[in-house]
Amino acid sequence: MGSHVQGGFHLVLDLPVKILLLHFTLSHIQAYAVDHSSLTGRPGTHTRLPARTNLSNYIGSNCPIGHFPCGNLTVCLPQVLHCNGVENCENGADEENCGDNSGWADIFDKSVKKPPNKTIPEDCFLQQYPENCICKETEVECVEVNLKTIPLVSTNVTLLSLKKNEIWKLPEDAFSKYTDLQNLLVFVPSRFLQNNCIRRVAGSAFAKLYKLDKLYLSQNCITSLKPGVFSDLHKLRWLILDDNPIKKISQQVFTGLQSLIFLSMVNNKLEQLPKMRMCSEMPLLNWVDFEGNQIKTLNFSTLMMCNELTVLSLRGNKIFLLPEDTFQPLKKLGELDLSSNGIREFPHHIFRDLKLLQILNISNNPLKQIHSSQFESLIQLQSLVLEGIEIPNIHTRMFKPMKNLSHIYFKKFQYCSYAPHVRKCKPNTDGISSFEDLLANIILRVSVWVIAFITCFGNVFVICMRSLIRAENTRHAMCIKVLCCADCLMGVYLFFVGVFDVKFRGEYNKHAQLWMESLQCRTIGFLAMLSSEVSVMLLAYLTLEKYLVIVFPFSNIRPGKCQTCIILGSIWVIGFLIAVIPLMSEDFFGNYYGRNGVCFPLHSDQLEKPAARGYSTGIFLGLNLIAFLIIVFSYTSMFYSIYKTGLQTTDMQNRLHRDVAVANRFFFIVFSDALCWIPIFLVKILSLLEVEIPGTITSWVVIFILPINSALNPILYTLTTSFFKEKVELLLCKWQQNASNRKSRKSVSSSVVYIDSSRHPSLHLGFFQRISI
Repeated sequence: MGSHVQGGFHLVLDLPVKILLLHFTLSHIQAYAVDHSSLTGRPGTHTRLPARTNLSNYIGSNCPIGHFPCGNLTVCLPQVLHCNGVENCENGADEENCGDNSGWADIFDKSVKKPPNKTIPEDCFLQQYPENCICKETEVECVEVNLKTIPLVSTNVTLLSLKKNEIWKLPEDAFSKYTDLQNLLVFVPSRFLQNNCIRRVAGSAFAKLYKLDKLYLSQNCITSLKPGVFSDLHKLRWLILDDNPIKKISQQVFTGLQSLIFLSMVNNKLEQLPKMRMCSEMPLLNWVDFEGNQIKTLNFSTLMMCNELTVLSLRGNKIFLLPEDTFQPLKKLGELDLSSNGIREFPHHIFRDLKLLQILNISNNPLKQIHSSQFESLIQLQSLVLEGIEIPNIHTRMFKPMKNLSHIYFKKFQYCSYAPHVRKCKPNTDGISSFEDLLANIILRVSVWVIAFITCFGNVFVICMRSLIRAENTRHAMCIKVLCCADCLMGVYLFFVGVFDVKFRGEYNKHAQLWMESLQCRTIGFLAMLSSEVSVMLLAYLTLEKYLVIVFPFSNIRPGKCQTCIILGSIWVIGFLIAVIPLMSEDFFGNYYGRNGVCFPLHSDQLEKPAARGYSTGIFLGLNLIAFLIIVFSYTSMFYSIYKTGLQTTDMQNRLHRDVAVANRFFFIVFSDALCWIPIFLVKILSLLEVEIPGTITSWVVIFILPINSALNPILYTLTTSFFKEKVELLLCKWQQNASNRKSRKSVSSSVVYIDSSRHPSLHLGFFQRISI
């Protein structure tokens, strides 16, 4: 139970009234802001335009894509500056329309007039009312006092609240004596009968209540209403029948409701609406809410004569089919909610007659597609909700006719790039990119440069050192250098991601679609795939080569130099083909690399073409998984073979020390591979099972996990090996020795030549002090 206090007046309100009161208050604050702006020349804090105002001055075609105008000025600003808490426009227009309160908030403002403020005393003016009830003025609140019947009160009562009692039925003429009910403030005269589990309502239960304004019968057990039950309620404006098990209503039930503007039957069990002219007895009906029922069909004849209807909510029903002319009579409709139904397809021109529609919600329907011309008639639409809907045929022309659209809600962030003229698009990010930036947060932006530098520097360093150091096994050294070249491509890929992130900083949504379809995106995606696949195949080959040497030391299965070159060339050719095949047929694979801002096809979605999904699955869960299993099996076998051989030695301490060193080295090699590929395998499997994967996981996998092998391979396969350490130490020793020799030669060459004293005794005495060896 809620309460409202104003000027000493205390009124108990139920939940629907509190919600409506909140929007009533907000709408008048907005109205005040508009009036105040026109008088003072300064914008209000939350100014709204009239419902039918053309917003072309606000979202004009003169500004470039990804920008919005400063009200009616010629200045255009990037979308990132809209509603950022700072007035970047001189007239403050960038901080207006920050909340999506189009549609029924404005409509409610037109339907309900704000009453004048009055100071009302709290004395009771009724001579008769139950002792356990509360009386204020001419209002009685009998809330949760265990009443079983309608209590006796004075006939001049204006409000009677009977919430949470045990009243099971409303008999004939239950309220007929209270004919003096009169209007007071916005919510009276009213009748509150919630939470009583009323099962039966007599046909004349509300007889003679000619002045009744609002009737609340929510949260009861009413299963049916007799025709004409409201026939005397000629001034009734609100009828709330929420949370009742009513299964069927006829047109005659609403007889007499000539003044009704608001009808709410939320969470009933209605299976169908009146087949013909539901609004014939309610010509002023403005707002209808049938949310949470079991309605299966809706057609043109049901909504005939609903000419004044501005809000229609059919959320959470079981509607599966709508004829093309269903909404044709609703010329004044401002808000339509068809969300959470079973609609699989909308006819092409079903919204053709809704010229004044401001907000449309068709989210969470199993739609197979949305026609490209579906919304072309909705020129006044300001808010469009498409959450939970896959749009395989999405295109910019689908949203371009809606020039006034200021808020749009999609299932996926990637769709936002198809509506670049819309000020606010949700979701704000897919975890990788955001509305403003290719990389959504500062951690990703910094990390991409750090990891790119580490990867490139480490691999280039190893290539240089391996070229300087002469190895005994030249074939193995050549394999390591080729592996470093492949891993270096991953660093190049990350560098380009960082470069384009800087390029699109602050206005990514403006370029998002062009970027993901561009040659540059496909090229760096190709490089990342080439690097990844060549690297994993080379690791598998190096592991198998080492496995044969250790497990079968006396076998002659050793590739020669020519064979090694052929194998390495074949690996590069296979990797190149794997990376380039998706680029050869866009009709077959779609935009394979342009599924996200970082241009890497990590996980599948419903929009991905079947061929692309199968190809990606074959690579990640086929080739890469097999290579990973080979590496794990080979290193396990190698360790067991070394351990078994070590048992035959007598020096237990040296054998244990060597086994621990080998185990540590093998563990880190396998662990780095597992750290890189197991998360990728899991993401791929979950995406195939159609499990919703947060975008933040994708960003961490692409930026942090995928390059792990490329960054660590130089360390694991070169920098930490005993051979490399010995060679580096030998190089350092030679360098120090050479430096010392050069210093000695320099010292000798700068000395005076020693002359034999037996031949030149005089010279010997004169120069003896200057000789230095």
